Amino acid sequence: MSFWRVLLSIICPPLAVLDKGCGSIFIVFLLWLCGWVPGVIAALVIINNPNR
Repeated sequence: MSFWRVLLSIICPPLAVLDKGCGSIFIVFLLWLCGWVPGVIAALVIINNPNR
């Protein structure tokens, strides 16, 4: 997890998970629309997942 990816997930979470697949982008985008904090948390969890 790079510093720039974390910074991008704080500023605009859907952009931070672009390379993780369409489902991840959609989930993070919906959570981001519901509120900034859930979107950031979801993006950080997806980025930090070692299995992907």
